[in-house]
Amino acid sequence: MRWLIRIFVLGALATGMVMLARINDGYLLIVMSGSRVELSLNFALVVLLLSFLLIYVLARLVITTVDLPGRVARFRASRRREKAHDLLVEALHDFFAGRYAKAEKTVNRAVELGEPAYLGAIVAARAAHEMRASDRRDGYLDTQASEPPDGALVISKARILLDERRPEEALTALDTLPKKHTEALRLELRARQRSGQWEAVPALVDQLEKRGVFGAELAETERSHAWQQLVERQSESEEELSALWKRVPEHYRRINIVAGAAAAAFHAQGRCEEAQTVIERSLEAEWDEGLVSLYGEYWAADARRQIEKAERWLQSHRDDAILLLTLGRLCARQQLWGKAQSYLEASLSVEPSYSVQFELARLHDQLGRADEAREHYRASLELALTELRKVGVRRRGEGSN
Repeated sequence: MRWLIRIFVLGALATGMVMLARINDGYLLIVMSGSRVELSLNFALVVLLLSFLLIYVLARLVITTVDLPGRVARFRASRRREKAHDLLVEALHDFFAGRYAKAEKTVNRAVELGEPAYLGAIVAARAAHEMRASDRRDGYLDTQASEPPDGALVISKARILLDERRPEEALTALDTLPKKHTEALRLELRARQRSGQWEAVPALVDQLEKRGVFGAELAETERSHAWQQLVERQSESEEELSALWKRVPEHYRRINIVAGAAAAAFHAQGRCEEAQTVIERSLEAEWDEGLVSLYGEYWAADARRQIEKAERWLQSHRDDAILLLTLGRLCARQQLWGKAQSYLEASLSVEPSYSVQFELARLHDQLGRADEAREHYRASLELALTELRKVGVRRRGEGSN
């Protein structure tokens, strides 16, 4: 549409000039040292216009001639940049296609032609890392050290260090960043977990949850695992374990994996009543058969309170084989032989297991019933072997997949 408007305007101007020339009968008189030149005004205007055009063309020709070397240089630089960009794209394609040697060679050529050196170093370092060429990889990373450090280079270095199971060095690299973005926080979380720095994990998980990296369920799992690991690592000193358990938020004290770790830690220090209390509070929040089984193994001096507690649980978990087994163990501990046998046989009727058969064998052994004890020992061994065979088959199936 614009070119039509331009043609119309030019046509109108030309028509106007022709009409103006027709009605213009003026002339131009030039007097120079006794000579007179008389020209038509229209002709003089045409000569003036042509002279201006000629001067303009000559000026442009001179300027173009003078600027020709610069234009050639700019053209060559442009071609060089295009070639460098094409090589960088080719290097990235080769890297993601798994052609690491070619990617390393191509990206170095791209850098020589003008692509950013830090970007080439990242691609070349990652390619060398995949080929296990650690010397070349470290050389690429070291040559691009800068102050302040480049974020992309730091992230790549941290990833490489984590791949090599060097979490402390990865943390040192990440600490050089003035501000950590989401990916840096993710890498820091992995590094903290791998280096056993579990005390920093809950806060990192909180940040990643706020940024949408973790959903609520996964974040809860990560925090629970962190508290579990912290408790397990504080099982030697009574003072440190008590102080840590006070720092654990009440919500996480009731989660089964955290409660199980704490109960095991308290029991290892001989603090059986505290271990029982931890398990009881957790089971009140959420039923867990693993904790129920531990409850039957962590005996205090007087197991009668435990029996009463477990019998109250039985009112709402009548067909729980693990709870029945736990009650059988607790009653046997108090030498309540009749109740112990009744609970163990009830557990066996709900779900046969080698643990129940073994407890029944021990019970009959203590009561001097050798024949019954041998039968239960044999049954316990058969069930244990069956379970081991199932585990072996399952593992072979997982290995073949």
